[in-house]
Amino acid sequence: MKSGFIGIIGRPNVGKSTLLNSILGEKIAITTEKPQTTRNTIRGIYTHMDEDNEPDCQMIFIDTPGIHKPKNKLGSFMTDSAVNTLKEVDVILFLIDSEYEGDGSGDAYILDILSQNHTPKVLVINKIDKIDPETFQRIYNHYENLGVFDAIVGTNAKSGQNVDELLEILEDLMAEGPMFFPPEMITDNPERFLVSEIIREKALLYLNDEVPHGVAVEIEKYEELPGINNISAVIYCEKDSHKGIIIGQGGKKLKGIGKSARIEAEALLGTKVYLELFVKVKKNWRQSDVMLGNFGYVASWKTDLHR
Repeated sequence: MKSGFIGIIGRPNVGKSTLLNSILGEKIAITTEKPQTTRNTIRGIYTHMDEDNEPDCQMIFIDTPGIHKPKNKLGSFMTDSAVNTLKEVDVILFLIDSEYEGDGSGDAYILDILSQNHTPKVLVINKIDKIDPETFQRIYNHYENLGVFDAIVGTNAKSGQNVDELLEILEDLMAEGPMFFPPEMITDNPERFLVSEIIREKALLYLNDEVPHGVAVEIEKYEELPGINNISAVIYCEKDSHKGIIIGQGGKKLKGIGKSARIEAEALLGTKVYLELFVKVKKNWRQSDVMLGNFGYVASWKTDLHR
């Protein structure tokens, strides 16, 4: 039996969460076109079965927030969470966008960190569907010449292209170890957390670029009853003007967020869901240590990783 923890890192919006969902074959991490969608570390559990349908390798993937220059305490938490994950994993998976060719300060900062880390590292050049073979080869050669990575692979996480090849590379890097979770388990994040993330994703999608990063979701009630889950949640924003935008004219936008979130939550939980949403203002919550703690953004990355 082989097992280990794999940290997925990279700049915002390079496809980390999409790759995790593709590996697992199910959606556990929210995805949008907006950068910095992921705020907490999300754990995805992949268990490979042998020819006798017995587990022979288990890999726990840690999807981290995009590493970026923080503008507030929430941003600092996100970047620290991603960087600190590198100290606790067995393999580092570094994703870059295929459109990037080696001259960005964001990736240069990450590469500097990686060059000082002795953990095995795999580079994933994602979104290869958007580039021609010559450009891919140029990017590949650039990173291979750095001598930092044990392997390099190109993927299209959205379609699943070359994901199986990536998994084979990662399995070869795993050491002998125990099964950490039952083979049918794909995440150890609690259901109420996953539902709050679904609500936040739908809010981001409905809000376009109006109020994206100042939104947080808190589950106030999570009641499991026979045949139905009763859930009450609050969408927090930072400004009074943002509250009106989230609710929309006649409550239309909030109803849309709630309906799409309810449909996805029912698919996730396998039961009917009654979802009630409210909108409240917490001014400058991204700069408040108390509010960040209330929303689950706390500096507990080390215990969170192996809990």
